Amino acid sequence: MKILKYILSLCVVVLALTTCSDDEKDLNFISNVEAPSELAMLFQVTQDNTGLVTITPTAEGAIGFDIYFGDDTPEPENFNNGQNTTHTYVEGTYTVTAVAYGVTGLETTLAQELVVSFQAPSNLEVVIENDAAISKRVNVTVSADSAVSFDVTSLGTTEETPSPVTGNIGETVFLDFLEPGTYTITVEAMGAAIETTVYTEDFEVTEIIAPLTSAPTPPSRQPDDVISLYSDVYTNIELSELNPGWGQTTTLTEVQVEGNNTWFYNDLNYTGIVTDYGNATDVSAMEFVHFDYWTPDATVLGLKLVNTSYADGDPLKEDIEFVDPISLGEWVSVDISLADYTTDVSGITQLLYDTTGNNAIVYVDNLYFYREATDTSLFDDGLLTNGDFELGSESWLVGVDPASAAPVTTDTAGNTYYSVNVTNPDSTQPYLVNTSQFVELISGETYTLTFDAWSDANRSIIAGIGLSANPWTNVAETVDITTTRTTYSYTFETIGFGDPQARVIFDLNAVAGVVNLDNVGLYLGDGPIQGFDDGLLTNGDFELGSEFWLVGVDPASAAPVTTDAAGNTYYSVNVTNPDSTQPYLVNTSQFVELISGETYTLTFDAWSDANRSIIAGIGLSANPWTNVAETVDITTTRTTYSYTFETIGFGDPQARVIFDLNAVAGVVNLDNVSLTLD
Repeated sequence: MKILKYILSLCVVVLALTTCSDDEKDLNFISNVEAPSELAMLFQVTQDNTGLVTITPTAEGAIGFDIYFGDDTPEPENFNNGQNTTHTYVEGTYTVTAVAYGVTGLETTLAQELVVSFQAPSNLEVVIENDAAISKRVNVTVSADSAVSFDVTSLGTTEETPSPVTGNIGETVFLDFLEPGTYTITVEAMGAAIETTVYTEDFEVTEIIAPLTSAPTPPSRQPDDVISLYSDVYTNIELSELNPGWGQTTTLTEVQVEGNNTWFYNDLNYTGIVTDYGNATDVSAMEFVHFDYWTPDATVLGLKLVNTSYADGDPLKEDIEFVDPISLGEWVSVDISLADYTTDVSGITQLLYDTTGNNAIVYVDNLYFYREATDTSLFDDGLLTNGDFELGSESWLVGVDPASAAPVTTDTAGNTYYSVNVTNPDSTQPYLVNTSQFVELISGETYTLTFDAWSDANRSIIAGIGLSANPWTNVAETVDITTTRTTYSYTFETIGFGDPQARVIFDLNAVAGVVNLDNVGLYLGDGPIQGFDDGLLTNGDFELGSEFWLVGVDPASAAPVTTDAAGNTYYSVNVTNPDSTQPYLVNTSQFVELISGETYTLTFDAWSDANRSIIAGIGLSANPWTNVAETVDITTTRTTYSYTFETIGFGDPQARVIFDLNAVAGVVNLDNVSLTLD
């Protein structure tokens, strides 16, 4: 039965409770662990007319399985991941069901038909095809009556003495060959009978000699941080010559791969690129040279930089750096430090690709020089890289795929941020739309995650930190975001897991709509140390108690404040007699000069004992009480809110910041209130 599953789940909960702090036991990582995926079963029948079948289930993220045999066996067989089970059947057709369960007891189920017959397999049909995307891979699909499984073998695969590849009847398996050519492929179909049925075919294995997908898209960079020779993303400098006739065999053609312009070098032994002899290209302010290559057959590939203002033999004239190792049949991004070259890079006039005589097919894209961002005003993202997305997708992934790039957009003001539109939401699989960044996490440490988020409608997202591979342990928060860009901050105390390649997590697929993220930071401890700036206000952090903060607009009053156990002082009031028609009956204000026609930004931290709304804004402190304000939905989590009021049409030397709190019952806490003139 399922006793093992429940024991293991209980053990996980007990372990989590014993590793959490006494003050707060956070089991969110358990609730966010995913159910097992990629569940499959392999049937292997003994060819002796006994009906003995070996059933081997596999699944990602599974710790064990239940197998329901589909006959009159009353109870399922239960065993751990990596094991299998055997069962004896009489002739007939059965539906075998596998239930895979993960560390928390989350389950995935697969039902699969099993035919047990003591007759030899008949009506054998075999389909052998070259894989459309992977070079020298052959896919084999087999169907037959009275068969359960099949073996496929052939010489020429990646093993010197090939072992059979086994699959269930009706499924597809593959063979990888070392070289293209014609090979004899043997298929043996097997059932419960002693006799098997064999099929052979001489099949031509082909090689893919061109990329099917475009090169990776380069990240966004500031214009001063890149000198591009060839890319569709950056502004390219003008080149004088491509593949000049220097006695090489190489031919050059520009082709399009998925709509992306790409250089195709055929029979490449060496080739040159001339920038401009009369106006050499100074790349001394850059740090790296980058290019992407795809090749089916190159064994050597180097890039030479040449400064022709020096004589032959001068080490400052030219130097070459080689790619090591070479990868075949996939796009590879190459970044070579200019410090590795002896060439004087203040006057580059030539670049040469060289295979040292090992002629090859090579595709090249995105050839440019670059340096890391030099803008010192960039956001402090702590342990992360490119937390403000000003480098585009760099370091941000879709899921945990290093080859992917998270979607970003740039607004009219030039600010770049993550943006995705969830169109097929599934609350049971929020991770299907996700962005992550790899980061080292250390077990037992405390981390603070901060980020800005907003949407086209009120909705929730999941944000946290966790492992980037099975068992996917994590700690996370469900965050309610709105149409207003807001800063959120969450501290995860003394996490009970760690890995050099863990990750920051944003799972977004539970609810439909646009999700925007920006200024993501991860910090060891309670966050970055910052001095609070209240702008035009005084005592915006309440560390002077009630000073300058009023009840309503009464100069003789004093706003209620409290001090927590850590010594932080903040505004706190409990609304006991709410009236939505008179929200100003519980209020705090601070006098401040406002100038008509100016733009102001109001920022503050707020939290409550329950989800509720408050009114926050700026306005006059006397009749006619003109103001601009926002209704703000606050939660039990301390959150930073920011609102910009553009070109206000009123002003007064003694206007005010306004917080009207009486519309809803419950506690309202305010801290770190700042008003700035934009």
